[in-house]
Amino acid sequence: MSVLDRKQNPASAGAGRGLSIAMVGTRGVPAHYGGFETCIEEVGARLADRGHDVVVYCRRASEDDDDDRLATHRGMRLVHLPAMRSRTLETLSHTGASVAHLVRHPTDVALVFNAANAPYLPLLRARRIPVATHVDGLEWKRAKWGETGQNYYRRAEALAVRFSDALIADAVGIQDYYTERFGVETSLITYGAPVVEGGGDPLRLAEVGLEPGGYHLVVARFEPENHVDVIVEGYSASRARKPLVVVGSAPYSDAYTQRVRSLADDRVTFLGGVWDQDLLDQLYAGSHTYLHGHSVGGTNPSLLRAIGASAAVTAFDVSFNREVLESAGAYWRTADDVRAVVEGTEDDPAGTALRGVLAADRAKLYDWDLVADGYEELCQRLALLRATAGARS
Repeated sequence: MSVLDRKQNPASAGAGRGLSIAMVGTRGVPAHYGGFETCIEEVGARLADRGHDVVVYCRRASEDDDDDRLATHRGMRLVHLPAMRSRTLETLSHTGASVAHLVRHPTDVALVFNAANAPYLPLLRARRIPVATHVDGLEWKRAKWGETGQNYYRRAEALAVRFSDALIADAVGIQDYYTERFGVETSLITYGAPVVEGGGDPLRLAEVGLEPGGYHLVVARFEPENHVDVIVEGYSASRARKPLVVVGSAPYSDAYTQRVRSLADDRVTFLGGVWDQDLLDQLYAGSHTYLHGHSVGGTNPSLLRAIGASAAVTAFDVSFNREVLESAGAYWRTADDVRAVVEGTEDDPAGTALRGVLAADRAKLYDWDLVADGYEELCQRLALLRATAGARS
């Protein structure tokens, strides 16, 4: 039922009854890639369990992909639509198709992920579908987009501010940015930290030639803002005895991948992308340390997975990472900092283990049930406000 269908009874919107909620702008579910997809899976499933009709728009992979044939997943209804296979057009083309479908099948509320999708928001507003936009991190800082892409993201942020009924930020630093740049408020709703216990399954780790506590770990896409090159360079200059295991790849940047590999010595192992979530969780849990180089994306799901697995984290020194870790983390900015930090963790194994315990305590603050509460309350408020406005018009 759309907002327009409810205008005769605005008090019925919101708390006390199920809403229809569309989740738009990502690859969809099941979640195989990225923080947005994990957020949609964990939040959407919980909202569905609470009686809401959750519709997730999914990016069609190929005719042979089993996920493309799923009609539902964990209680969510799935709509599969195509996308252009291009770094610059994939997200926008799929969101355009999703919004075209959504305006023909309106929901009570739409949750749009990624400010890059903001050019489509006027269509949702014209259809009187209340929308909250999850603005993500500071995408215009990413070097991969170039000047044209960075300018686009800046304009898209302004459109998101203008045409959204609410903005969602996943970190205080993102909230501060929107307050300072645009003078607007955002709803702070973080991600959850999945809990992984046991210190790393020896059998799973043995599949990739590792043992619990025997390696340092990096999990990141190969992009300059994630500082994988700085980590590898600093590690290679260290006297570390434990190997460095690097998980991730760069689908659009062969040059950066070559740079990272050129900085590695024979103690560095590149596993590429690891899509087996259980194996990835065991890699976090079994690491001696997890090195986190992300710097522009707000609260990062990889960092939350690491602290949920009780990993001792050393992180690039930026406000987003300090917000999550506080005193549980050790921080670095340069390759020389990385060298010193890595050596320090091996010289002081007891102190390193203690940081893992402190990280697990921090993880308790990031609970998916509480995250779902935040989304549910926001959706109820938006549906009620829009229904009330409709009744007055």
